[in-house]
Amino acid sequence: MAKHKGRAWHVRLLGAALGVTALAAATSVWTAQAGTVAAGPGASVSSPEAKPQDQVTKVAADIAHASDRGAKGVNITIDDGPDPNWTPQVLQLLKDSNVKATFCMVGTQAQAYPNLVKEVVAGGHRLCNHTVSHDTAMDTKSEAYQSQQILDAERMITKASGGVRPQYYRAPGGAFTPYSRQLAASRGMRPLGWNVDTKDFERPGVETMVATVKSEISDGPTVLFHDAGGDRSQTLAALREVLPWLREQGYAFGFPVR
Repeated sequence: MAKHKGRAWHVRLLGAALGVTALAAATSVWTAQAGTVAAGPGASVSSPEAKPQDQVTKVAADIAHASDRGAKGVNITIDDGPDPNWTPQVLQLLKDSNVKATFCMVGTQAQAYPNLVKEVVAGGHRLCNHTVSHDTAMDTKSEAYQSQQILDAERMITKASGGVRPQYYRAPGGAFTPYSRQLAASRGMRPLGWNVDTKDFERPGVETMVATVKSEISDGPTVLFHDAGGDRSQTLAALREVLPWLREQGYAFGFPVR
């Protein structure tokens, strides 16, 4: 998985998150545990996707690529939101196409737009932790910093959703470390990779994005799109072509394995 570069939006996002993370870093503490751990006081459950009450079950720490629909499964993943303009349009397109997706949310975005997080959950989609501030250099930072980014984003997303916890963790730009994978897994979030990068963030053109999916889907089932960080009109247009094509090829839409 290649790291995404040249994202001015993420630089601004990182700066905006400093006020949140500075305070949170003082209280973020992780104790690795096997089995189950407490999810925090006051957590509520509002979806069958959430674990019962305050229990978190540890999951595998290796990076997931496979689909729960088997060899002909496809996982549509949507990163960096929610965004007040583009997320509703993506959700409507997915609804019209009868497709469920996994939304990898940035903590500060989830905190800013909790109603959109709830809409994602209500649509039957799954949540994924994409850290507080989308720092693609996380793998060069201290374990304390990695812990703060992951655990604080978990809390932000869970609160915004009304109690539904993220089931996956995707490192920004693929900047996983053994520590971050184990930490996420201990919190019930399976590390999540991707197989097909549409590079929609760079707006390479709809035809190019569609061609990428068609030529690379045989490499693995998890496809990467975005719903924030700029003009996502090409993303929407590509999804309108890609989703029916995948179904015509006999693929079934599912979720990443946990």
